[in-house]
Amino acid sequence: MSYLDELFSVAGKTALVTGAATGIGRMAATALVKAGATVMIASRKGEDCIRVAGELNGLGGSGRAEGFAGDVSSEAGIAALVDEVKARTEQLNILVNNAGVSWGAPLESFPYHAWAKVFGVNVTAVFHLTRELLPLLDAAASDADPARVINLGSVMGTQPLADDAYSYSASKAAVHHLTRTLAIEFAARRITVNAFAPGPFQSRMTAFATASEEQARQVGGHVPLRRIGAPDDIAGATLYLCSRAGSYVTGAILPIDGGQSVQHGLTLFKE
Repeated sequence: MSYLDELFSVAGKTALVTGAATGIGRMAATALVKAGATVMIASRKGEDCIRVAGELNGLGGSGRAEGFAGDVSSEAGIAALVDEVKARTEQLNILVNNAGVSWGAPLESFPYHAWAKVFGVNVTAVFHLTRELLPLLDAAASDADPARVINLGSVMGTQPLADDAYSYSASKAAVHHLTRTLAIEFAARRITVNAFAPGPFQSRMTAFATASEEQARQVGGHVPLRRIGAPDDIAGATLYLCSRAGSYVTGAILPIDGGQSVQHGLTLFKE
């Protein structure tokens, strides 16, 4: 094994990625499988997870995927998912809390119940699923190779931007703060906790704005690097944080946004 391979290897690790049938979750799961990990893929639509797992196993990577249903939108659903994971493995090296929902509506008509729904999946589930899986994370953790938790935040949780998704942007800011809080609390357990803060990527959630190549180019035109994100952007960040290369990183909110987290319209002296 070359130095580069050794530094970024996740071979032999076991991972759970929630909401991994589509979008950023699938990108992260793909990277882990191709790099040698055993990856459990769970979302509300179990059939989709089984299909995606089969597709990932057909890529010729050194890892493998297994898909099944898992609903993090309720306490009972989280308990069932935890039981399913415990039936499949005695330790968990990597947990990617990717499952999420959004809601868009004008300020004047934004519904009350949209806050509970969005916060329930995007924040509450992240806390409770992580806590319930701590015994498996503890079992995998060591000084040399901590267990890893990655939470899905967003550039909308970093920048004061609602874009009619008021509960979503607030929930992602909460994910960022929860990530930092858990990073401190879990450090003694040899578990790192970090978050991705992606900008625009093609996914089911952003299909209304990025489904076609023309739409993707238009959205990418608002990004400093002049494009939307690509699967390799998520893959690289995932392998970094989950391998030896990222073993000393915790509490980080990693911007994968082409520069949007530092984008502003202010000028002091230039016209």
